[in-house]
Amino acid sequence: MKFTDGQWLLQPGVAAHYAAEAYAVEAHADRLVVLATTRPIKHRGDTLQGPTLTVTLSSPLEGVIRVSVEHYSASQPPRLHIPMVGAGRPAVQIVDGETQATLSSGAISVDVKKGEGWSLIFREGGRVLTKSDWRGLGYIQWAGKDGITRNHVHDQLTLAVGENVYGLGERFTPWVKNGQVVENTNKDGGTACEQAYKNVPFYLTNRGYGVLVNEAGPVSFEVGSEKVARVQFSREGESLDYCVIAGPNPKAVVQRLTALTGRAPLPPAWSFGLWLTTSFTTQYDEATATHFIDEMARRELPLSVFHFDCFWMREFQWCDFEWDRRGFPEPEAMLKRLHAKGLKISLWINPYVAQQSPLFAEGATQGYFIKRKGGPQDGLTFQTDQWQPGMAIVDFTNPAAKAWYQGHLRRLLATGADCFKTDFGERIPSEGVSYFDGSDPVEMHNLYALQYNQAVFELLQEVQGQEAIVFARSTYASGQRFPVHWGGDCWSTFESMAESLRGGLSLTSCGFAFWSHDIGGFEGNPPPAVYKRWIQFGLMSSHSRLHGSSSYRVPWLIDEESCDVLRVFTRLKHRLMPYLYARAFEATQTGVPLMRSMLMEYPQDPACATLDRQYQLGESLLVAPVFTESGEVDFYLPQGTWTHLLSGEKKQGGRWHRETHGFLSMPLYAAPNSVIAWGAETERPDYDYGRGTVLRVFELDDGASVAFEVAAVGGGIAARGRIRREDRHYTAEVGEGVLRDWAIEVDGRRSPVQAEGGTLSWSAG
Repeated sequence: MKFTDGQWLLQPGVAAHYAAEAYAVEAHADRLVVLATTRPIKHRGDTLQGPTLTVTLSSPLEGVIRVSVEHYSASQPPRLHIPMVGAGRPAVQIVDGETQATLSSGAISVDVKKGEGWSLIFREGGRVLTKSDWRGLGYIQWAGKDGITRNHVHDQLTLAVGENVYGLGERFTPWVKNGQVVENTNKDGGTACEQAYKNVPFYLTNRGYGVLVNEAGPVSFEVGSEKVARVQFSREGESLDYCVIAGPNPKAVVQRLTALTGRAPLPPAWSFGLWLTTSFTTQYDEATATHFIDEMARRELPLSVFHFDCFWMREFQWCDFEWDRRGFPEPEAMLKRLHAKGLKISLWINPYVAQQSPLFAEGATQGYFIKRKGGPQDGLTFQTDQWQPGMAIVDFTNPAAKAWYQGHLRRLLATGADCFKTDFGERIPSEGVSYFDGSDPVEMHNLYALQYNQAVFELLQEVQGQEAIVFARSTYASGQRFPVHWGGDCWSTFESMAESLRGGLSLTSCGFAFWSHDIGGFEGNPPPAVYKRWIQFGLMSSHSRLHGSSSYRVPWLIDEESCDVLRVFTRLKHRLMPYLYARAFEATQTGVPLMRSMLMEYPQDPACATLDRQYQLGESLLVAPVFTESGEVDFYLPQGTWTHLLSGEKKQGGRWHRETHGFLSMPLYAAPNSVIAWGAETERPDYDYGRGTVLRVFELDDGASVAFEVAAVGGGIAARGRIRREDRHYTAEVGEGVLRDWAIEVDGRRSPVQAEGGTLSWSAG
């Protein structure tokens, strides 16, 4: 939200009160409390009238500074904030000097300038990260045309020359957010606009720090778009809360962010395989689903999960959690047959109950839905036609409603479902409604998606244990605790494929470890080239799903070559699972996402600062999707000698490359001085990764050694060790765990198989 009109003027109706000096600073054992006046205090008369701001500086986690700003302290209800499951009271150091006070937490500190001239300076060691200074912190009164004055609080943090801003949730707009206006409100807008299903009020910069605005309700960001050398964030109300998070690099920032807001549990290994759905509005029944599954098997197309989308339930009755017996007369028997084929089953759900659902009257009578507030309908169930006619919205702040909803899902799990696609959760009213626990509906709008996914995920953990996984569209900050998330409604074009990737990179930059998207695009019918290139991109993502709106997404309906592409890349992903699942486990321990931007992996390479058409899949594998019908693709390789994973071709880094790839290939480059554990299985993602593994070594420097890890299918690490090179002699030592029937491979040459390791020594020359 822009409050100013250029550098000197204000918008009509705006009265701005900016922090002018730290008039008083109180040093406590764990915090600094600052009385910030909005004008310099020259004499006693200046202390009369006009707002002051109370600024509390503290630390919820080592390496994080929290700034809490408050105008009126008792004229607003209790506030909702982002869940900070890792918050504590770390030891801080406070120095209260004559001209400034400093609070330090680990590597980060904040200086408060005393007296006239407002200034908060955030440092990491001797390096200034960012500052709130002249006219940065402000209390704004805005008289609207409706005669109502609305109050806002904002702060502005400085941007240095060349500093780029990333993140702010799953945003499909340009990857670098400088110059953008970002409204932090969950909306069902698709991928082709500035709206987002997954808002996260967190941004990361290429200077190695991050800022989390600790607010549940709407936050408006002006990213170099009101003041070009500042990021402004504001909210309507009497307070503002944010955290500055130290680095010194993007990975370290995300590690601290997720230590504070929670990390993702490890999804089951089977979920990394291929998911196939019925699609949305297509005509389908048991015969259709069985035909798709059997035809995939006949064509030797590995399949791990089959998903039944909305119409597994009868029309007008979503959600009643009952199979439509016209198309699925014996669902339990059907699911048993599908399980016998080695498949897991996913079912579509949402948090709404249509008026025609048999559950509607029960939910309304028991008070399980969000209610209307004010006027003649006060206390009655809120209903809308915006999706299912007459639908109500489950109120997850009501423990009884949550248990009721979970009870129906529990029944589905008992009859053969394995997981749920938790769709929607964005079209939640923020005015004229009330919640069971009295929560502010404005602040609950974004948090609703969290509560919805948490209710489903916690049930899955209770029933399925470590097998728990959802496929969620909406979420908010800290939602990485309930994986996996997918990108929502995209179009069947190369442009939409690229915007989907931008959304994924933005989301993973906010600490979301796992992310997926609709292969081929959701809306429209994908041309063969789009479909086949999206298969490559989809299988080289953490999770991979074929899904569409009004047409089936099985490959033989596109063209025969699509079957070949799907087979090759599904099998490739299966071979990569010992490497990928180890990196997935690492993400649960550190918060560093499996799929990550080039900036996150190579923050010291300035060429990586703006790259949004390629990414890293773990630290060792670079992926550059092809976005052209011709197969031509431009990509950048950082310093060193890179090796194409499929062809073995070498390329020198520190430069751009242009290649043309057929549909059975794409730029997949192994980093220099890396090891990729290559599995023995091609037909499924979940197998014994420690047996038959080949440790593929890429451009290991003479005299150097590199660590390797091989995942365990049940989670954790099956084996880890190091590989050393002396001239053309390689020695691999398993320092922890066990590998069986394993080998080393260098430049396509493979060592003899070692039955069990131990140590394997081999000359590749």
